[in-house]
Amino acid sequence: MDEIRVGIIGTGGISQGHIERLNKIDGVSITALCDIRPEALARTKSKHPFLHDVPTFENYEALLASKLTDAVVICTPHTLHHDQSIQCLKAGQHVLSEKPLVCTIAHAHDVIEEIDKSGKVFVLNYQRHYQPEFLYIHNEIKSGKYGEVQFVQGLQCQEWYVNCAGSWRHDPALSGGGQLNDSGSHLLAVLLFITGLSVESVASFIDNLDVPVDINSAISIRFKGGAQGNISVVGNAPCWYEDITIWCAKGIFFMRNGVLEVCDANGKRFKPNASDLPAGSNPDVNFIEAIRKEKPIGSPALWGLRVIELTEAAWNSAESGEIVTL
Repeated sequence: MDEIRVGIIGTGGISQGHIERLNKIDGVSITALCDIRPEALARTKSKHPFLHDVPTFENYEALLASKLTDAVVICTPHTLHHDQSIQCLKAGQHVLSEKPLVCTIAHAHDVIEEIDKSGKVFVLNYQRHYQPEFLYIHNEIKSGKYGEVQFVQGLQCQEWYVNCAGSWRHDPALSGGGQLNDSGSHLLAVLLFITGLSVESVASFIDNLDVPVDINSAISIRFKGGAQGNISVVGNAPCWYEDITIWCAKGIFFMRNGVLEVCDANGKRFKPNASDLPAGSNPDVNFIEAIRKEKPIGSPALWGLRVIELTEAAWNSAESGEIVTL
């Protein structure tokens, strides 16, 4: 395609980065904007003067009917992703969707079925699938150099409870869940991606505090093949911090707040040189490359299914007090 015309569905805060990144790609034009809030459309045009004359729409159905786009970026509340993704694919659009893919396992299967039917490119916005450090861990584990993965630990803490107060993210009708389904989705996705593990069973405890959605989650996992894992998602924290550790039979990967350190089988710890890390990218660039058939999709919808399988199991375990088997 000589030019790829892209529409933005939902012009809130998360869309602004997509707009900036897409605008830097040669041969890509943002040709339509959609939001139910006129003030959000106005703010977006004010922030990005190159969008001054771009047509705007109050609903995504009207955007699709306009035939102004070849592809869309979905940046709407989580529970809207299912219907919007399917209708955009049916309309012949390539789709880049914000995470999470959807909010139920059944909906994930619906979307994946429609992707297969449509033959269109669908990229899920999991940025960490393109981050050099995580690609390095993924490649090293996949190579077998460090042996089988035996234990996985993930901690994410944020000021999510306070910062999202009063927003749609605390409304289950729009969010579909709390931090586990929101920023926690990134943590679950990258742990499954870099290890290649599949979840067998889940036991969890979840505290909503005084809101309708999950805030603090303690999750224990048994993976197929026998590996174990603990995931802690803490939404009521005074700061942002993340800590990931992957224990393998012949070494350990430590990812402490974005800094990677490796321990080999002899106990020697080292930080990989920048030259040893794979080249990084981002989902927006990958989206366009995949449409042009230049690169494979780096974060396909399958990861959205894997994440909601684990998330839904954690919710069900916390509610029932039982171990949930996938």
